[in-house]
Amino acid sequence: MSSIKGDLQGDYYNNDGELATVPLRDWSVDEERRAKRKLDLIIMPLLTLGFFCLQLDRGNIANAITDNFMEDIDITQDQFNVGQQMLSLGIVLFEIPANMALYRVGPGKWLTLQLFLFGTVSTFQAFQTNYSSFIATRFLLGITESGFIPGGLWTLSTWYTRSETAKRVMIFYFGNQFGQASAKLLAYGILHMRGVGGKPGWFWLFTLMGGFTIICGGVLGCCLPDSFKKPHSTFLPKWSMFSEREIHILRNRVHIDDPAKSRKKKRIGLTAFKKAFSNWRMWAHFAITMCNNGPQRAFDTYAPSLVREFGFGQLRANAMAAVGLFLQIPVSFSFSWFSDHFNRRGETVMAGFSCHLLGYIFNRIFTEIRNRNVRYFGVVWTQVFGTFSHPLNITWMSLTCTDSEERALAMALVIMGANIAGIYGAQIFRQDDRPRYRRAFSIACAILAFGLIVAIGRYVHEKVTRRRKARQVDDTSSSEDGLPEALPASDTVPIPKV
Repeated sequence: MSSIKGDLQGDYYNNDGELATVPLRDWSVDEERRAKRKLDLIIMPLLTLGFFCLQLDRGNIANAITDNFMEDIDITQDQFNVGQQMLSLGIVLFEIPANMALYRVGPGKWLTLQLFLFGTVSTFQAFQTNYSSFIATRFLLGITESGFIPGGLWTLSTWYTRSETAKRVMIFYFGNQFGQASAKLLAYGILHMRGVGGKPGWFWLFTLMGGFTIICGGVLGCCLPDSFKKPHSTFLPKWSMFSEREIHILRNRVHIDDPAKSRKKKRIGLTAFKKAFSNWRMWAHFAITMCNNGPQRAFDTYAPSLVREFGFGQLRANAMAAVGLFLQIPVSFSFSWFSDHFNRRGETVMAGFSCHLLGYIFNRIFTEIRNRNVRYFGVVWTQVFGTFSHPLNITWMSLTCTDSEERALAMALVIMGANIAGIYGAQIFRQDDRPRYRRAFSIACAILAFGLIVAIGRYVHEKVTRRRKARQVDDTSSSEDGLPEALPASDTVPIPKV
């Protein structure tokens, strides 16, 4: 017996051998609905806004290269790819340390600080003049962005029950998707400022977007609550956003759903590292992320350039490269709803992966076709299905975690996988393969096919394990039915210990 759930209060022994109590559900359905709605209106817009800013600052470089960015600072496409690798390397090196810092100081303070930091670095990208400054700013941007995504995911896991997670993870990733789409649309307008103040359009792109991120850091600092114990923001520590009754409901409903969340420790210890990193399922999800995100990150970087190569205008390409990303939002929401409503985690990941793979098959076939509208269809299809398998995979992975420490490390691990994928993905589209990128699309097809095989293997193992456990339960029930009549019960019943 690992936990007791339901409407009644009861005792059990937790994993530390300590006697714990399951909270009493002493609130009505309407009270819980109102408290959860208030939580949604506070937490979700703020985390989504932070992700939106991160994607603006990370992805603006893809729009800058349509405005002669590489020619202006005198770098080649292959050198540009190295800069993209440095961004991902900075994130990978500092992902787990950043997540451990967040775990210790709380999401309110840490995520607010990060927005200020990567907003400042993004702004100073406007002053790049050569290859060295390009490499330095990309690496610094990676360092300052490290930990934000797993931090946001871990924050969601602490405020919501397991059944509510997938939909909200997808909403969180809407910030990423909307940021990708909006960045390209905004760039279409901002890049027309080329010549204003004697500066290139990409100068104003970095300056305006970086400044916007810094302002949003102030918004998070004023409005993002830290935790159940500290339900107030960093800049307004005396203002509690929730009443004591609302905190009571929000905290206890999460602890009833998953008693392990009530045992958060001050720091993540060595035991938690061993537990997380020895779980082969985590590495399967890590591999799925690696395979999905490498081609996707590469494609997102070069999508505007691909559209420009089709013969559409230099700046018009940015706006056209946003179409598939906007279409992706309702499609990804539909997949997320299906995943949550029917509890189909593995199925939705595999379906999204298959559609993503089909997009690269389209693109590879279309390299032999001269019709630019057909080739543009391949770009739109790939953008629509390219991203959302990642958050669905994260939700699938998080549901296998047994406590907050393992969950925090697992989140950091899978986001590290996404950024390691960015390191190799940055070299998929190379200068000697342009403009049709036949080799790049073939490599992407092979990588995604391997990732789909891993996802299928993980899904099959899960189904087999569940059936085996169900069979064991049935066998146990059958054997108990055949036992002789039980002895008379005593007046006292010992509390079961895990």
